[in-house]
Amino acid sequence: MTCPVCQWQNFEGDDLCENCGADLRASDTPEPATGFKGPLLGVHLDELGAPEPETVDGSADVAEVIERMHRDGIDCVLVTEDGKLAGIFTDRDALLKLAGRGPEHRPIRELMTRDPVVLRHDDTIAVAINKMAVGGFRHVPIVDGARPTAVVSARDVFRHISARLG
Repeated sequence: MTCPVCQWQNFEGDDLCENCGADLRASDTPEPATGFKGPLLGVHLDELGAPEPETVDGSADVAEVIERMHRDGIDCVLVTEDGKLAGIFTDRDALLKLAGRGPEHRPIRELMTRDPVVLRHDDTIAVAINKMAVGGFRHVPIVDGARPTAVVSARDVFRHISARLG
């Protein structure tokens, strides 16, 4: 067993280091692996700097929303009713729900994903990754109560991780 103080190679089971006398009884006790999670995945979503959400009212026309998404390079919009989050409409929704048909002129609330999984501003990046992985999502709204405040994307998370890992 290597002494954590002086790096002396002691015999397995020694209670004290033969070289410096350091206590070795707890040095082989496993410790929780928190070093990786803390600075990398334990960061709260506030610190991620997720952008403000693009929102539309539930009565907005699907064709107009898709045109706006295409024009502005937006991956998703949050659908609100009376200022509260009612659903999410993503580029994936547009492809899967309207494939082979032209954009229909009907309210976005008919095609949105209702009651999306949400995050809170004080959730950690680890929680965001878990929800994205389990649900297969690329975008998850961040809410304060029922009011949307931001959208965290898989791209935001990966950018944060790659910046921390250098």
